Formats: sequence, C-alpha cells, structure tokens
Amino acid sequence: MLASFKTGAPVSAEDPTERRLVLKGSLAALAALGGMSASTITLAQDGGPTDTQILNFALNLEYLEAEFYLRAATGQGLTAAETSGSVGTQGSVKGGSQVPFQNNFVAQMAAEIAADERAHVNFLRAALGSAAVAEPQINFTDAFNILAQAAGLGNSFDPFASETNFIVGAFVFEDVGVTAYKGAAPLLDSKAILAQAAGILAVEAYHAGIIRTLIAQRNLDMYANKISALRDKLDGNPKNQDMGTRVQGQQNLVPANQYGVAYDRTPQEVLGIVYAGGQANNFGFFPSKLNGSIR
Repeated sequence: MLASFKTGAPVSAEDPTERRLVLKGSLAALAALGGMSASTITLAQDGGPTDTQILNFALNLEYLEAEFYLRAATGQGLTAAETSGSVGTQGSVKGGSQVPFQNNFVAQMAAEIAADERAHVNFLRAALGSAAVAEPQINFTDAFNILAQAAGLGNSFDPFASETNFIVGAFVFEDVGVTAYKGAAPLLDSKAILAQAAGILAVEAYHAGIIRTLIAQRNLDMYANKISALRDKLDGNPKNQDMGTRVQGQQNLVPANQYGVAYDRTPQEVLGIVYAGGQANNFGFFPSKLNGSIR
C-alpha cells in the first residue's frame, strides 16, 4: 500500500569526501575500451564524489539490469568472474527464470538488451579495474512483491512468469537507468569518462523506448502509470517528474519536459526507488544495500 512507502524515505550515503579510491591498473583498460588516453582520467574536484565512486554506483545498477534481462532471456545470470570484486561483499541473486516468451520479436529483444547490459557490466568493470565493486546481494522475488503491493497491482508479482509480466517488470528499471545516468553526468570530472557514460545513457534510452512502445501496443498503460506514480513517491522529489505511458489521456512514449529534454535523478533519488523506500530495514532489490561509497 502506498501509505507505507513514505516520500523521501531515508536512505544512507557515505561521505563523498572520504579517502578517494585509486584506479590502479584500470587506466589502460579504460583507454583500450573507450579509445581514450589514460592521461585524460582525472580525480574529482574537492567536495564531490570521485569518478570512481560514480562509476561504481553505475556498476551496481548495471548488475541489477543485467541479472534481470539475462535470467529472463536465458535462465542464467552473470558468471562468477563477472561479479567478483575486491570492494564489498559478493552476493547471490534471489529469483529470476527464463520467461516463456510467446512472441519471437519480444524474445529477441530481451536477448539483445541482456547482451547490452552484460556488456555494460564488463565495460565498467574493466574501466574500474581493481577498484570495481563486487555484485551485491540482489532480490527480485521480494522486491517485485513489495513494489506490486505499493503500486496497487496485487499482493505479488513475478515478472518472469509471462511475456506480459516481463514487459511490465522491465518498465520498473528502464526509466530509472536513463535518469540515473543523466543525473550523474554533471558529477563526472573526466570528459573522456563523460563521453562513454553518455554512450551508455543513449543505449539505456533506446531500451526504455522499446519497453514503453511495447507497453503502449499491448494496452498496458494502466500498469505503467501506477509504477510511474510509485517511482515518483519513492524518489522523494516533490516535482513529480516521472511519466507513465499515458498522460491526460494521450499516449506518452517519450518522458520529457516542455523543451524535449529528459529529466534526471540524483543518486539519492535513485536509491529511494531501487531500495523500495528503504522501510523497516528492507532495501528492495538490494537487501544489503549497494556495494561502494554511494549506497
């Protein structure tokens, strides 16, 4: 029930001015992957999170999306080699299974997005090198049930049970990923890293557009609008920028402001959503919170 998910529910973030991590051994990897010079990577300005901390925040979210889509498309998640790390405790994944797709296009779409998300994980891990966080504990089963109840969609929800459920479940993630990358962009010091992050943001936006279109085609707007309203409550932002796929009776495939610009979310606002409000020590998709400094 929505009443139990308080707007602006407290979620913790460690001091961003803490001792900075060093991208030891990762500069060459980033240069090779992104076509950039290692000398272009700089430390953060005083008082803000480092680029390393921001990339690790993004890596946590990419772990979540990759595990969701890989399980839906193949029944298997990331490998142990793709989820290990010297920072944070490596967790397990609860829930998730191959979706019984009925439509070949949707099945191929899920497989393509899964491959993209896996590539994002491996790109960020290579860029971060020894500073990369391990994949934290992820819980799809309980998180989706909590969110379904909060959104008024029933007592439980399994996004892997059917093709329709999968499309609705994917909507929970996609707009969050786009807004998270846009919100992080001004925090990055390195222009080279910003360019690569912009490239990932563009791919996430393509994914979001696909999911929003499928929802509109299948008349699933009611579910999308309820999820959108819940995200607006959980992120704690009073502006209520989140948009469903139908606004004032009109189809709304592109969530943008009056200037045609996508909105953004701060890391704290993103945490409010993926932690499902963080009530009663339940942190939604991340039962033990994210790994890293921004958590």
